[in-house]
Amino acid sequence: MAKEHGASPKYNHLEARKNNLTWILALSALCIFFYVLGAWQSSVSPTSHTEFLNRAGCENASNAAPDSSSSSSSIPSSSVLLDFESHHQLVMEDTQEIQKFPACSMSFSEYTPCQDRDRGRKFDRDMLKYRERHCPSKDELLHCLIPAPPKYKLPFKWPQSRDYAWFDNIPHKELSIEKDLQNWIKVEGDRFKFPGGGTMFPRGADAYIDDINELIPLTNGTIRTAIDTGCGVASWGAYLLKRDIIAMSFAPRDTHEAQVWFALERGVPAVLGIMGSQRLPYPARAFDMAHCSRCLIPWSKYDGLYLIEVDRILRPGGYWILSGPPIRWKQYWRGWERIIEKDDLAVWQKPINHIDCIKSRKSHHKPHMCKSGNPDEAWYKELQGCITPMPEVTSWDEVSGGALEKWPERASVVPPRISNNWVTGITAEKFQEDNKLWEERVSHYKSIVGALSQGRYRNIMDMNAYVGGFAAAMMKYPVWVMNVVPVNTQPDTLGVVYERGFIGVYHDWCEAFSTYPRTYDFIHAGGVFSMYQDRCDITDILLEMDRILRPEGTVVFRDEADVIEKIEKIAQRMRWNTKNVDQESGQFATEKIMVAFKSYWTGEDKDEEHA
Repeated sequence: MAKEHGASPKYNHLEARKNNLTWILALSALCIFFYVLGAWQSSVSPTSHTEFLNRAGCENASNAAPDSSSSSSSIPSSSVLLDFESHHQLVMEDTQEIQKFPACSMSFSEYTPCQDRDRGRKFDRDMLKYRERHCPSKDELLHCLIPAPPKYKLPFKWPQSRDYAWFDNIPHKELSIEKDLQNWIKVEGDRFKFPGGGTMFPRGADAYIDDINELIPLTNGTIRTAIDTGCGVASWGAYLLKRDIIAMSFAPRDTHEAQVWFALERGVPAVLGIMGSQRLPYPARAFDMAHCSRCLIPWSKYDGLYLIEVDRILRPGGYWILSGPPIRWKQYWRGWERIIEKDDLAVWQKPINHIDCIKSRKSHHKPHMCKSGNPDEAWYKELQGCITPMPEVTSWDEVSGGALEKWPERASVVPPRISNNWVTGITAEKFQEDNKLWEERVSHYKSIVGALSQGRYRNIMDMNAYVGGFAAAMMKYPVWVMNVVPVNTQPDTLGVVYERGFIGVYHDWCEAFSTYPRTYDFIHAGGVFSMYQDRCDITDILLEMDRILRPEGTVVFRDEADVIEKIEKIAQRMRWNTKNVDQESGQFATEKIMVAFKSYWTGEDKDEEHA
């Protein structure tokens, strides 16, 4: 018994070590099993907006409250709610806490960096130069997030948004008072109503457009792109949309508070802009129709400089419409042909080529034809007092540059600039391949962001539009796309975008875009950051995207893997939720996709701040 008793401690010690080792191995196996299971689950891409949020750990947003550190208001019940609370913070590789960008003061809630009034007052008032783009220097750039008003709500869905907007989103009554008798805009309780009126169309924009239709064809597809100078709240453009005509409306930021902002809140294309001393940011031969309804542009001044600019951006055979007394064309526009008039409406048609114009130079020496220069160059380019020559033709009835197909066929056929080999490196075959590629990509986006096809988004921007393939693939949805072609890139493709029947602008993404805060629902950024990472700080570009993106808006990034990684780290500091997803061609593609959602938060209510 003594021997057995003496052996027992050694035996128990060995057995305990064996049991402990077995237990450790079992736990390790169990951990590996759950790790593999979790990795397998995370590798499966979400197929809808809801699934994306669930994967990220978001619950039903109706139980959520906004970030208490930055908002004093509750999320309005009319919103499509998302929960972006701290219970699903994304973790970076290092162990340090992510430093969030702070919220700017509420005084910046309506900030338009390049149309800042205080900065503008420093510039010459001649030719309204003080109202043109004047951007802040690098030292003046804000590194904070522009806050939404305390009671901000998601805008009404299209088409209801054409007629209504929430007062709390754009709390300005000035236009409703100043233009009360002209039916531009009315205040009805907690919302604005847009009756469709205007200075020159008291019966409404619809009836006014019907009057124009009696003079020129608006419904047969020959007119697709239009520009509205001094647009007001863009009712003309709003009511053209049901006739499949898309208008680029613009107006300056002036004493008529928030004209362009109201237009965008309505879901109507618009930008901040003015006819001053510089060319408009559009290529030559872009628009099928130009319009001025008592727009206060001094057409007769500066030797007709503004008329010459309208001529540059109008396509051959395009129309210029002027309304508003007094129409004194006989005094100011002698020599213009093809004039049609009705009451306070006058319409001119640009010739389809310059054969007659060149011959008339023998008797009419001014304005002369431009001898040199790129007619599409339009970024900070001074206006020129010479007529932009159209492409040469061989016969009287030939359209300079090539005839365009009627809408909607022109969206998919090879544009004349490509068929004539005027766009370096883009052949008809490459154009058709690009169309197919974007059909695949947009179909993939629909599986990633299910709200894309559900009317959740209306105002969409493509930051690097190329030939407009993304916009063409989006035609099936109730959206419009602002196609941005970055300046100083080759080839210049904005002219192709317009020939397809879409709209867009030139822009340098090292500067702020000409729009108000919170005016776009969805932004597509393909290759933008690779293009700009050596030109300016990509943080500033992302902060500008945050400024113009609406709360709960979405961004799709396509770029190189290392660039996406940089973007993701900055996006997390902006209260954006991000998700990397496989490309449509497979997870091993060199180009990566990241989807980001801007969280809902608002600024502090001033009354509560001082309570």
